Amino acid sequence: MRKIKTGDEVIVLTGKDKGKHGSVLRVLANDRVLVQNVNMIKRHTRPNPNKGVTGGIIDKEAPIHISNVALYNAATGKGERVGFRLLEDGTKVRYFKRSGEVADVK
Repeated sequence: MRKIKTGDEVIVLTGKDKGKHGSVLRVLANDRVLVQNVNMIKRHTRPNPNKGVTGGIIDKEAPIHISNVALYNAATGKGERVGFRLLEDGTKVRYFKRSGEVADVK
């Protein structure tokens, strides 16, 4: 189980996009994440009529290291560190270390 998963709301801690938050689009294998509308780059693409791709300059998200983001706590409005806890019924859940509340709400 990872501390940050696809679909989580995260906030950026360092870098040019510090303070921005968005949802995680993908978690890559090399400890990097793609966050929606964070770390945007311009990609020059060549047209490919066989695939139906038009050429031009597109904006897309670049990966950011997972240590530079923190799970966003909507109750406090800040990013917090995450730990793991076993509940009484034996399920493993993530919780915010500062407030102690469970982060996995299903």
